[in-house]
Amino acid sequence: MQIMENDKTRIPFAEKISYGLGDFASSMFWKLFSMFLLFFYTDVFGISAAAVGTMFLITRIWDAANDPLMGILADRTHSKWGKFRPYLLFIAVPFAIVGVLTFSTPDLSPYGKLIYAYVTYSLMMMVYTAVNVPYSSLMGVMTNDPGERTALASFRFIGAFSGGLLVTATANSLINYFGKEDQAAGFQYTIGIYAIIAAILFVLTFTGTRERLRPVVTSQRSSLKDDLKDISKNGPWFIMLGAGIAILIFNSLRDGSILYYFKYYVQDQTLSFLGKEYTLTHTVLSSAYMSLWLATNIVGVVLAKPVSSRLGKKRTFALSAVFSALFSFMLFFFKPDQIGWIFFSNILIGISAGIILPLAWSMYADIADYSEWKTGRRATGLIFSSSSMSQKFGWTLGGAITGWLLAGFGFEANIEQSEETLLGIRLMISVIAGLGALLSFGFIHFYKLDEEFMEKVVKDLEKSRENQ
Repeated sequence: MQIMENDKTRIPFAEKISYGLGDFASSMFWKLFSMFLLFFYTDVFGISAAAVGTMFLITRIWDAANDPLMGILADRTHSKWGKFRPYLLFIAVPFAIVGVLTFSTPDLSPYGKLIYAYVTYSLMMMVYTAVNVPYSSLMGVMTNDPGERTALASFRFIGAFSGGLLVTATANSLINYFGKEDQAAGFQYTIGIYAIIAAILFVLTFTGTRERLRPVVTSQRSSLKDDLKDISKNGPWFIMLGAGIAILIFNSLRDGSILYYFKYYVQDQTLSFLGKEYTLTHTVLSSAYMSLWLATNIVGVVLAKPVSSRLGKKRTFALSAVFSALFSFMLFFFKPDQIGWIFFSNILIGISAGIILPLAWSMYADIADYSEWKTGRRATGLIFSSSSMSQKFGWTLGGAITGWLLAGFGFEANIEQSEETLLGIRLMISVIAGLGALLSFGFIHFYKLDEEFMEKVVKDLEKSRENQ
């Protein structure tokens, strides 16, 4: 086993860009899944909201269980390209193909449609895991400098939100363009474009990044049993797992409710500007809302490093979670014609929520260092796979809850909704989502790896490497 390099040099700007392209690719599909897939299944493919909610729960629990397995596999991968980069190269094309199949609508019976959705969605999540877990782990071996890790995380999430922004800004227009006579065809052709872009970007990330760090040499070879035993005693890992799941419930409920919120509650609106009136359809309004949500997320990502440098990662995370919850609660009280206030609250929520995500990934890198410091063994892939697992569990619960709540409040696709259903849609995007952010705050309160403690951890690890 190779000795870990003592590499605290700055990561080149071009390499940071290359790293960010990977999440640009992943997040195009993440936003398609979180913002469009439930709507696609209910209003285009014709599956009931309750059935989709149950499918999300079953398939995503299985998928979330795959994440640690993928992390373990990546940790034990040895190639001339490193442990994690090869997966970006070899999974790129399967990712694109399965992505298109997931948004295809074969002519099947209602039962056949549900089976097709189960199979294609499960395959999609498996290839997503196969590329995203190694990609996430890659940050942990590109540098051991905490500041550079936060910078990499920021570039990652700028890429992530930019990829999502591309989707929210163009998806509805492309679907309408390709689907003038057949909305299902519009979805399939649109996803095909995004799939080709994603495959190309994964390859660019592979070619543009470098794995610099190798584990410290130890006298004993790390086994799977050792890795699992280590992580079972890693308190910060469990705390971040809980906080990550909660914040993803928040995001998933918001994302999954937006199209329903505008189509059935806000509907088309006429706005006055400079003495002229403009009629905006619910499609235009929902696209603008989703795009603004992601654009302000990017602002939050940019603010994450300077704010956390002053306040600390834990305090910044906690305050951002509280503000995300409070601003979400505020959204519940707005009427359909109060478009200005609806969009203003979206800006506040977007900035607050955007700050959280790069901090979480940077904190996982700290948790990997803490694990090595405490046990003498490093399991970067397993640690980082937990972050992906928390995403999947949060997304699982948020997606399932969204589908079940729609069904529970009496939702039926493509009809005028009852007052009870409209109330449910409003609660989902505001109050219920906000409770997820508050739960994340509750978890992070118990997180102990502050800046002073991590400084000691890094120094101790450096001494250990110098003595190898």
